[in-house]
Amino acid sequence: MKVAIIGVTGYSGLELVRLLKNHPKVEIVSLHSHSQNNQDISNVYPHLKRIIDLTLEEINPKKIMATADLVFFATPSGISKDLAADFSENNFPMIDLSGDFRLKEIGAYEKWYQKEPASPAILSKAEYGLADLNSEYSSNFIANPGCYATCALLSLAPLVQEKWIDPDSIIIDGKSGLSGAGKNLSVAAHFEEAHDNMSLYKMNSHQHIPEIVQQLKSWDKSIPAIQFSTSLIPVSRGIFMTSYLKAKRKLTTSQVHQLYQSFYQDKPFIRVQAENQFPSIKQVVGSNYCDIGVAFNEATNVITVVSVLDNLVKGAAGQAIQNLNHLMKIPEITGLDFVPVYP
Repeated sequence: MKVAIIGVTGYSGLELVRLLKNHPKVEIVSLHSHSQNNQDISNVYPHLKRIIDLTLEEINPKKIMATADLVFFATPSGISKDLAADFSENNFPMIDLSGDFRLKEIGAYEKWYQKEPASPAILSKAEYGLADLNSEYSSNFIANPGCYATCALLSLAPLVQEKWIDPDSIIIDGKSGLSGAGKNLSVAAHFEEAHDNMSLYKMNSHQHIPEIVQQLKSWDKSIPAIQFSTSLIPVSRGIFMTSYLKAKRKLTTSQVHQLYQSFYQDKPFIRVQAENQFPSIKQVVGSNYCDIGVAFNEATNVITVVSVLDNLVKGAAGQAIQNLNHLMKIPEITGLDFVPVYP
């Protein structure tokens, strides 16, 4: 399959290049940028020298559709909703890594992203692509989940789908490396602010909240809301998430662990840790894995779920390629079955 990448100069776009370069069924035929056209990608990013020899091009939908079989949008939110129009009219396969097509409720995108939404006609064609739990799509237009949303939903899916928890008890504490904020400069991303520090941001206002709730409600309509907090930690990549949920009945850690083992036993990229063991960010960096550990506190009747993933791979480019594999009807591990970077 021949693919084009729009927004290639961002972190997610560059990660798509890194991963797709070694995909046995994919050829990257064009790279596109708003601001750095007519330059060789390896001149802009020297780490790609002798690896990929393509010039950054302007975004020309007709040309892209003539030379590629699918297009990835790795643009910031608020851009792909407009660029997708020509592709949508031609029913051209698309995978969008931004948040522009994830939220279905009227008014939700404006509230959480503070931008004008995509047209209802295009939005209706986009299918939410949580790749580890969806393998059959009715559309060739996939809205790739956000990084926090991916981590949260994979953490909670077994408990929510089996209805083991009180629906109003969900508390999620997510911590992310700085690459999750993208390449735009901010005070919080300065070395002096981030190094040896941890800071909370977007309290009760993170744009992944409605995305998480939307999917949770598709599994259990009785869930009213979630408590969700996000913090920056001084690492380049990775999400470390701790979720707390009130069990409906008395359980044991072994029972909770067995539920997760059974639920994810056929999912190649979800690794449930041994009982009473919990994952760390280091064990998933550079990979498409999400690692999960669970515990149960008999004194408080609280289930704790600890999950980690690489926000640029499983939380973005890797999951997008997993969705590409689903669309191509090939094994989902194709091009993604590589060892995490350790240490």
